[in-house]
Amino acid sequence: MKIKVIVHTEETGYWAEVPAIPGCATQGNTFEELLQNLYEAVEGCLLVDTEQLQLDESSQILEIAV
Repeated sequence: MKIKVIVHTEETGYWAEVPAIPGCATQGNTFEELLQNLYEAVEGCLLVDTEQLQLDESSQILEIAV
């Protein structure tokens, strides 16, 4: 999966937002730190706790790669 990210440069480092995932943003003091934090932020924003879902007998959970 490829996803577009907007990176903002500031005097104290960087911050980034992911327009395709509302509310998904992170920051870093260095560009390398920002990239690492971006991977964690996107994963966290897309993570769903399937244990909390209420499914009936005719429903199932699938995991797909895009």
